[in-house]
Amino acid sequence: MIHAMGEYFTEWARKYMPDPWLFAILLSFLTYILGLIFTKSGPFDMILHWYKGFWELLAFAMQMCLVLVTGYSLATAPAVKRALDSLARIPQSNAGATYLVVLVVIIAGYINWGLGLIVGAVLAKEVARQGSLRKIPIHYPLMGAAGYIGLAIWHGGFSGSAPLLVATKGHFLEKEIGIIPVVQTLFSPLNIGVFIVMIIVLPLLAKGLAPRSDKGIITIDQYDPTLMEEEKAEKAKPKGEWTTADRLENSRTIALIVVAAGLIYIVYHFYQFGFDLNLNIVNFIFLIVGLLLHGTPISYVRAITEGTKGCAGIILQFPFYAGIMGMMKYSGLVAVIAGWFVAISTSVTYAAWTYIAACIINIFVPSGGGQWAVQGPIAVKAAQAMQLSIPKTVMAVAYGDQWTNLFQPFWALPLLGITRLKVRDIMGYCIAIMFVGIPIFVILLLLLPA
Repeated sequence: MIHAMGEYFTEWARKYMPDPWLFAILLSFLTYILGLIFTKSGPFDMILHWYKGFWELLAFAMQMCLVLVTGYSLATAPAVKRALDSLARIPQSNAGATYLVVLVVIIAGYINWGLGLIVGAVLAKEVARQGSLRKIPIHYPLMGAAGYIGLAIWHGGFSGSAPLLVATKGHFLEKEIGIIPVVQTLFSPLNIGVFIVMIIVLPLLAKGLAPRSDKGIITIDQYDPTLMEEEKAEKAKPKGEWTTADRLENSRTIALIVVAAGLIYIVYHFYQFGFDLNLNIVNFIFLIVGLLLHGTPISYVRAITEGTKGCAGIILQFPFYAGIMGMMKYSGLVAVIAGWFVAISTSVTYAAWTYIAACIINIFVPSGGGQWAVQGPIAVKAAQAMQLSIPKTVMAVAYGDQWTNLFQPFWALPLLGITRLKVRDIMGYCIAIMFVGIPIFVILLLLLPA
């Protein structure tokens, strides 16, 4: 069944899934129309809401660019690249390659979504490349999809925005719900159960997407022959010809001084704040460790320059998604959508309907933290009115936010930049997994305790 669904949605995506920027524009049109129909905002009001939100993700967009370039530079450091090469040589078939990529990305994404994002992209590309070198036909678009599918569990992991936010003193809902420690959310029976189910089921579902025969397989060398090329190191000058500038650029001492200062701060950060993995510290760790592994300033500069090529989609599209968030938030459309599901909920079904509402809202507000900011107050208020578990409500929103990323190409942009795949190449497989997974989450939310 999953294979047939994958084939169907892949064909659908090839016909109808536009470039991610066009997808963002079409979502903008849809949000604008929905705001006019279901809220009190007029045509000009919606434009004002759009512009008010348009620039609200600039800092986040820069953080995402840094996730991409520092993560890429770390993953392409000689030592890491050798490790990924060894891992990429394990699969002996298309199905095995898909299973491996999804499994590794689940683990990496559970530790930190930024790590999972880059590991998924680099590993997918390398598994396909190694398969081509070993004459094993591996479907490159499916590898890209596998690298993205594995990330669909991130919001229940150690970098989950909503559960970490409500555990932080001074968060915007503290007066309403107080501080909720992660032992009640990330380490709850519900979340542990969800993770166990997902790490078993998700790779198996993805494995089922693999083509039954070699017919229709597009290998990486067929997709883009230049992806098979090894990164060429710049020919070094003989040391006897080095100028002062060359010596500075190739100075391991300078690199080690920066690394030492960075490591001192990293140790201080975790000593002072505990296991606090926010975007800034993750990017800083990626940067410092990447510089250490590359060894010299100029080697790291070249890796960063190469990684920057994948940032174009982020730079262009994030403002448009911020505009969509602005229309959703300032018009009150989020409250309207969430209210529909609250109205049909009971004490038994509330968490499941909150999850479904979050799935829908995430398509318009794909930022995890942004979605909690706009949906969280409504979900919490309803849960309190019905005297239901707030931690379970937090996780229901988190699960919905993460799961429809498999339809929303917002988070795939760094992966697409590194693999050079198009969104229509991977989204059909992701959408098939998304539809199969929704009832699994609903059942788990109905059966497992908070």
